[in-house]
Amino acid sequence: MTVTPQYIVNGKLDAQVSPLDRGFAYGDGVFRTMRMTENRVVAWPLHYSKLMEDCNRLDIVCPSSDVLHADIQRLNEDRVPDAVIKIIVTRGEGTRGYALPALAQPNRVVIKSAYPLYQESNFSEGVSLHLCQLRLGHQPQLAGIKHLNRLENILARMEWNSSAFADGVLQDIDGNVIECTAGNLFIRIGKDLVTPDLSLCGVAGITRQRILQLSEALGLNIYVDRVSMADMMSADEVLICNSLYGAWQVIDFNHRQWPSQPLASTVRQLLQEQS
Repeated sequence: MTVTPQYIVNGKLDAQVSPLDRGFAYGDGVFRTMRMTENRVVAWPLHYSKLMEDCNRLDIVCPSSDVLHADIQRLNEDRVPDAVIKIIVTRGEGTRGYALPALAQPNRVVIKSAYPLYQESNFSEGVSLHLCQLRLGHQPQLAGIKHLNRLENILARMEWNSSAFADGVLQDIDGNVIECTAGNLFIRIGKDLVTPDLSLCGVAGITRQRILQLSEALGLNIYVDRVSMADMMSADEVLICNSLYGAWQVIDFNHRQWPSQPLASTVRQLLQEQS
């Protein structure tokens, strides 16, 4: 079933966001992208918790879980089996200039759109990744937050047009592997499954968080650490992940190929069982 994008602004269907909104003017806000299946948002408590954490770090008042859940349910009255839900929370309207308005009234936008039609081979065989030339800058105060200023990701995504690449790998200014343009990554070296440290830059995704909790189920030592390009190229296995597709194995990156292996499929199954 085709899903025509629909949206609610502050509880009103098809309302508009003011050009004075600071999210529009400065990227002063945060967002989350989630999968809705069988009339429910997968891992909603974790998504809401992270949304609230990101809002708090920017000193933006986060809408309540009940308010956002009501918006989502209103958009899903047609009960489409699979869809994508995006929540945007901005600081609200302000006058010209960077100084915060005295009484900022946050704006919330909830959007429902179609679930992507991913290639079946992405799940059954794995994916190829592009090595991005753009390097992520360090900003510890924003590290981990899914804020609205995503220009680095946009510039990186402009580097390739081929459908052969499922995503691109981003390094920081020191050459450390950080993430993909639209997801996080893990490398497996023996019994160790490592995801990059995001204390200086990058987005801490919910699926990354969920995989970090699967150590016992996978029988692996899962942890956060610095990941160099050499580490990634010598890894036994590489996975990428986000909240829409779960996890995919990387089979081709930067002239290195990996054989098809079962870890990504196992991770997807465990994530589904826990959702």
